[in-house]
Amino acid sequence: MVATGGFRQRTQLQSLEQELDVLIVTPGRFMYLIKEGFLQLTNLRCAVLDEVDILFSDEDFEQALQSLINTAPVTTQYLFVTATLPVDIYNKLVETFPDSEVVMGPGMHRTSSGLEEVLVDCSGKEESEKTPETAFANKKSALLRLAEQSPVSRTIVFCNRIETCRKVENALRRLDRKENQIRILPFHAALEQETRLTNMKEFLNPATENRSLFLICTDRASRGIDFPSVDHVVLFDFPRDPSEYVRRVGRTARGAGGIGKAFVLVVGKQVSLARRIIDRNQKGHPLHEVPSAYELVR
Repeated sequence: MVATGGFRQRTQLQSLEQELDVLIVTPGRFMYLIKEGFLQLTNLRCAVLDEVDILFSDEDFEQALQSLINTAPVTTQYLFVTATLPVDIYNKLVETFPDSEVVMGPGMHRTSSGLEEVLVDCSGKEESEKTPETAFANKKSALLRLAEQSPVSRTIVFCNRIETCRKVENALRRLDRKENQIRILPFHAALEQETRLTNMKEFLNPATENRSLFLICTDRASRGIDFPSVDHVVLFDFPRDPSEYVRRVGRTARGAGGIGKAFVLVVGKQVSLARRIIDRNQKGHPLHEVPSAYELVR
């Protein structure tokens, strides 16, 4: 069963009264179930913590992890899963679990071989004024050109802030007010969960391929959501962390033989940084410093 926030708590508690083989749960809901005595871990054999580098950025996670350790049998096996493993996260894990065995696949910290990265310099002319407003205007123009000149079935546009998501939504809607060719689907924390789920369902629905679908989102959509058949990813805003770059562009070209394009819109100093990242990707190098254990499995 699944136990998360945003859904009817009573239904989840009723489901917990049955014997379960697998429980999928978020940190906040997990701590509530433990604290209130609704969840007993006496027979827990294995705990899988997915996207563990992202979990550590959740202020509730370390407390939830400690609750898990304190209430689970000492024989419980812990499996930590992540697509990127920054050194600081690795150090936190081995501090708590010093006997951990590190297993890394060849795709760790890397982008898909079927991914084509396209750098789009939106800095403008050298003599032009450089402000956040002009940067947004230049990136908006680049996005609208892409939507008009290279239409595809599914595009994900990543922004760093909800405010930017809304501006991008409005700009794309003005391109096709009746949404005959272009359908705009926002996906961020300012929306009700029911709306997010409805938009995601429509984005993944194969029956809507007669229009170009644009999912406008923050990094909420880059973590743990599998998107089949996404043609383009647009990094409207450059990510704050290299790990997020890998996650964002990884929403396309997924699976064996998967192909897709990532358009990276950059301004100013971001241009050289993006060039270095793309160059490292093409050479198959990890994007940032990785644990020393990585060297043992190359």
